[in-house]
Amino acid sequence: MQPRRCLPVLPSELASRAELCYSSFMARQLQLSLPQWGGKRKGAGRPRTRPHPGLMGPGVPHLRRADFPSRHPVHVTVRMLPGVGFLRGYSKLRAIQNALREARERFGLRIIHFSVQGNHLHLLVEADGPESLARGMQALAVRLARALNRAARRSGKVFADRYHSHVLGTRREVANALRYVLQNFRRHLREDVAPAGVDPCSSTAWLVLPLPADAPVVAPRTWLLRHAGYG
Repeated sequence: MQPRRCLPVLPSELASRAELCYSSFMARQLQLSLPQWGGKRKGAGRPRTRPHPGLMGPGVPHLRRADFPSRHPVHVTVRMLPGVGFLRGYSKLRAIQNALREARERFGLRIIHFSVQGNHLHLLVEADGPESLARGMQALAVRLARALNRAARRSGKVFADRYHSHVLGTRREVANALRYVLQNFRRHLREDVAPAGVDPCSSTAWLVLPLPADAPVVAPRTWLLRHAGYG
């Protein structure tokens, strides 16, 4: 048996073989699914809505709030987490009224009417503009969180979501919103437990002007709220 003869390999052939191997290796590597970081991708960024803990449906969208003139009142709804407890109880109602009293006229926000339900709070407010509304509601939120946590002997988050706001542009819209806020207890309480007449957990007791100095609300300035009527 004759031994195998090894043919000499030229340097140019070595270079071409190395290039061929490198190209084959890169081709296999490029076929892999590489992770992607940064850039625009599906599902990226802050979610526009999120579920309410303990509530049905999506939350308040993370969109820029609409601009509005100071002559238009605003209906605001604030929802609390289930762990905060029943808001219409004596201790929590008193805590909410004290918080409203401290924040009733701050940063251009004026709290005119309110009603407290089992897990949420309705407000009719006046504001100098979107910035005043945002700053005033932030000041109120801080006081509400401290007062409710103290009353419930708990700590941590209080609000289920951002506050919801709806600008009221006509006299009829304001009158309907005022009636809705002050009579909202009829939508949530059974007839056998609902209070007869007016709601003691609302600002109905402060409808008559002039208001006492310790009222948790202030008198309206806008024409729409001063002439909305109630009944």
